[in-house]
Amino acid sequence: MQTTLRNLGFRLLATLTLTAPLAASAQKKPAPKSANAESAIRETDIKRDLYALAGDHFRGREGGTLDELKASAWLAEQIRAIGLLPAGDDGTYFQWFHLQRTRLTKASRLSIGTHQLKLHEDALVIAPTTYAITAPLLYVGTGTAAELAKVDVKGKAVALLFSGTPPAESSFRYYLRQVMTDKSAELLKAGAVAVVFVADARAQAIYEHWGHTYERGRYGLPGDAATQPVSTPPTILLPETAKDWVQQAGQQVSIDLRTESFLYPSVNVVARQPGTDAELKKQYVLFSTHQDHDGVRAPVAGDSIYNGADDNATGCAALLAIMRAFRQQPARRSALFVYHGAEERGLLGSRYFSANPTVPQASIVAVLNAEMMGRNAADSAALIGSTPPHLNSSDLVKTALAANQAGPKFKLDTEWDKPTHPERWYFRSDHLPYARLGIPAVMYTSLLHPDYHTPRDEPKTIDYAKLTRMTTWIYLTGWAVANRTAAPAREPGFKLER
Repeated sequence: MQTTLRNLGFRLLATLTLTAPLAASAQKKPAPKSANAESAIRETDIKRDLYALAGDHFRGREGGTLDELKASAWLAEQIRAIGLLPAGDDGTYFQWFHLQRTRLTKASRLSIGTHQLKLHEDALVIAPTTYAITAPLLYVGTGTAAELAKVDVKGKAVALLFSGTPPAESSFRYYLRQVMTDKSAELLKAGAVAVVFVADARAQAIYEHWGHTYERGRYGLPGDAATQPVSTPPTILLPETAKDWVQQAGQQVSIDLRTESFLYPSVNVVARQPGTDAELKKQYVLFSTHQDHDGVRAPVAGDSIYNGADDNATGCAALLAIMRAFRQQPARRSALFVYHGAEERGLLGSRYFSANPTVPQASIVAVLNAEMMGRNAADSAALIGSTPPHLNSSDLVKTALAANQAGPKFKLDTEWDKPTHPERWYFRSDHLPYARLGIPAVMYTSLLHPDYHTPRDEPKTIDYAKLTRMTTWIYLTGWAVANRTAAPAREPGFKLER
């Protein structure tokens, strides 16, 4: 499977030699450094590019599939037409990497009493595991300390109803996952051989969303602990409809789970616009985004393509527009543009590039990350990485805030950057691996909305005027950083909360 898909990917891109564009050898003499090219950022260009990338043709650009590779090839062709130089591997715009996938095989089986459960529909196994056992099912209500004190769980599969209310500052889906993790650990330590949760009304909505996620299994870079095959007792989640029959006495649980693990190719798309200063052009301002989304999944209201217009075709179209501006008027420092593959698989492209950059890691002076920038109120946005403990460069943040005042003048939401925010937004995009390395990094975003990770995230829902202003904000920040003499200072003592 791995070899076949990889060969297909290379054949797909074989028509694109993607070496230095012809136009690169005929650059204009740079204008004075104070003259930027903001006028090169046009709403019509952004809208055209976003409709092309987030249309059904690329089928949602799922990481590790031909759809992601096709979208990456399309992006590279746009970049070559703009005139930027390739900055990937071997003189191309591409940096290849593998993502590892571990999942349950189709031969896996699960039954409780007379109920033969279809995995990923009738039951979710929270983590892939190779594990086989037949054991009595013990129902313990909601699993309180008082209920558990009355029973012996050793050698039994324990079933319990999910219950509880998250703290005010917690997201319910994070709370659900944490409760299952903690309670499973407690029961397994006491001798249980499997733990079976039954969703309540609140957990049922998450159950329905999680099904296609767990069917895909777990992803990581080769060697990541999360993707290594294990043989541990499973934690299982049943839908709310199982509440009545799971309580029947005398039932047996039969578990026969098997896993498989294999590699897929993914790709980062990398381009650069050289700077004009003899010394500063050896340094880079990195403009970051990701090209992948969720692909084709179970239909919602008849639509099975998760187009990812806001997440993250907005960032992709924005970077193309910023490239046009830097191509029209280069800055003193060089501009580096990276489209990270497989972000939705766990920031895999940015993890790989930050650890294996195609330019010296020390030459990257700042990372400006574009993530979901075209929805919600027209006058509001957020700069993630501007609030401690996420603040790793006051200097960079001041530059970004000044660019906002000079340009779009957004009202900035700072709540989503706080460590107490339930969505933990800081940890969910491609600036994070760079920040962990100490590189000054911020994220530009217009935050979540009800269409997030659904087939409703389509090009027609985007506020293109707002997206253009967000793009301008990033550009003005990058232009300022690229032309100042000193690189943005790093925050002393920077340390993330997790």
